Amino acid sequence: MDARNEMELPEAEIRAHYPQALSLLTGFEHAPRLGKSAPAAPVERSPGIRTTRRFRSTTPGLAGRSTARAEGTQLLQRIEDAGGDELPTPAAATVARALRRAIAIALAVADEVAARSGAAELKRTNLESRLPADRHREFAELLAVESLAALSVMANAAAFLLAEHAGSHSIEGITSDEVLTDNPLAALQGALWELDQNLARHANDDETLIATVLGWAEALSSATASRGETAARIGAFTGASWRVEADDLPIAGFAPATKSRGPALTMAFKKPEEVIGNAIAKHQAMRLARMIVAYDFERMSNPFVELGGFVFTFLGDGRPGTGKTTLIQMMAGMINDYCTVAGYPFRYRNLSVDNIDSYQGKSGQNARAFIDAVIDPKAIGFGTIDDIDQIAGKRGDRQSSSGQQEITAVLMEAFAGASTVVRGNCTFGMFSNHAENIDDALRQRAAARFLIDGPVTRDDYIDILALLLGKRHQIPVGDHDLMRAQAMQKAVADSYAGHSRPAEAGLARVFDEVSRDFGKLETLAELGSYLHAIALAEPRFTGRAVKNITDAVKARAMDFDMPDEWFETPEPFLHQPYARKLEMIEALRQPITTEMVVQEINRYADSEWRYSDSADEAAIEETVRGMERMAEAKRRFAGES
Repeated sequence: MDARNEMELPEAEIRAHYPQALSLLTGFEHAPRLGKSAPAAPVERSPGIRTTRRFRSTTPGLAGRSTARAEGTQLLQRIEDAGGDELPTPAAATVARALRRAIAIALAVADEVAARSGAAELKRTNLESRLPADRHREFAELLAVESLAALSVMANAAAFLLAEHAGSHSIEGITSDEVLTDNPLAALQGALWELDQNLARHANDDETLIATVLGWAEALSSATASRGETAARIGAFTGASWRVEADDLPIAGFAPATKSRGPALTMAFKKPEEVIGNAIAKHQAMRLARMIVAYDFERMSNPFVELGGFVFTFLGDGRPGTGKTTLIQMMAGMINDYCTVAGYPFRYRNLSVDNIDSYQGKSGQNARAFIDAVIDPKAIGFGTIDDIDQIAGKRGDRQSSSGQQEITAVLMEAFAGASTVVRGNCTFGMFSNHAENIDDALRQRAAARFLIDGPVTRDDYIDILALLLGKRHQIPVGDHDLMRAQAMQKAVADSYAGHSRPAEAGLARVFDEVSRDFGKLETLAELGSYLHAIALAEPRFTGRAVKNITDAVKARAMDFDMPDEWFETPEPFLHQPYARKLEMIEALRQPITTEMVVQEINRYADSEWRYSDSADEAAIEETVRGMERMAEAKRRFAGES
């Protein structure tokens, strides 16, 4: 949406509709035409006990006298009752105020649409009984446009205003069938009647109250947009854009306004220069942070997905203390900064051991909620799973709990399942000190591998010491060019060059055998022969491994420096149309070389060999310890007898 073309919706016009909005919340009569009523709850009465609430809300803007009969729709009463307390809960007050605000905004936009379309003049003519018969159809079509505008704005504004209060709870079975287009008032009454029915079915506490309202708003927004696709004269609504300054709410046709759900992100962000060593991991994380904000919210797609090279899942492994947490803080900070510049919603989530629950099925639900929050196409998402070897269990491992097995199943389906759709708006990072303990199939769903080995060289240790000591000391640096070793281009080039030959001894033997047969690997046939030889030596090296390698090669082809000015302000790149972004990125793409392919094969295969050797060594050590304990037990037993 181009902010320059937005018209400000005056606050005075919105507030002028507050009394009518409150009247709709307090009570109205509505006979449903399309929706189905919720079954009536049984009422139990005892003599002398009141069945109505003794107290009324004292929240400003909510107090008012009911104008509805007992059998009418009393949405405000329904919202207050959902908390299960004599007094309205804070969540109930928040929902009521958000709905009043959303209705008032919807009515103000409906007035604007009527003025643009000419419906306002036709209304006056109709009231005076002077509307010609040949304009009745036009009048009905314009009222339908005004009604759809009111419904869409109310739904999107309600979802926008309540987004920050959303939890992880989701409600199934939300309906939005009562979409009427007679006139704006009838349309709003029909939609609010259906909200009342949904609350009667699903809302029984604060969490389900907010979740139900959000589910209804999303369902209504989708249903209204679908109706709007075939509506006549809809340009009076879709051809203009408004902004509600007080709420920072954009209104652009049926497009839902994006706003990150949940509390603001609180994290100690790190700068790239604060990450010592880990050249390739840092380099790829910085590249991915810029790739992800190229996402187009209108197309719900990312040019880097279309061109290849977007990393949907990656695995960072290394010994304790080598910088995994620092890398997460750096990447999250960069994405957050870019999203702030672009005005995009950013959502960070972490799946931790706290999400493992003893109740059957709950761990899987927690994992599913984590996935759904990150992949939401209305936001830029970054999900991390720290210590994944402790959270997701190996299939067939009797020491893994049922909760860990549930999490493994959810992650496998989400990362590379039949229904997985990679839009390019989010990425998932799995981190572990013991990657060999991760389920093989889950580990292979990580398209990229980041070896996080921390400071390695003498220069690295001098740099990290200087960084952590800070500047409040008088110790001289000595014979060292501070931070020169951390220069990204040199460090990355050295790291990639180091993979021209395998690092693991077992893989090096395979590489040497293939090189003796073919010489330098230069053709697809020779590279394929190398892959086949690896698969013969390591059965876990499968077709999925080849896919991950080719994805990494495509990412290397996208390994170019996007100009910094693209991310300093949104206009040069971030707010460009999708087709223009595609052209700008494609112009920078690098050619794929055989050297690049060999390096990525060795990087990936080295990691698999490392995991396999570590797993085997750990198993051997455990067996040896068991045999030693048994031998000592036998010795003691023999001595006692």
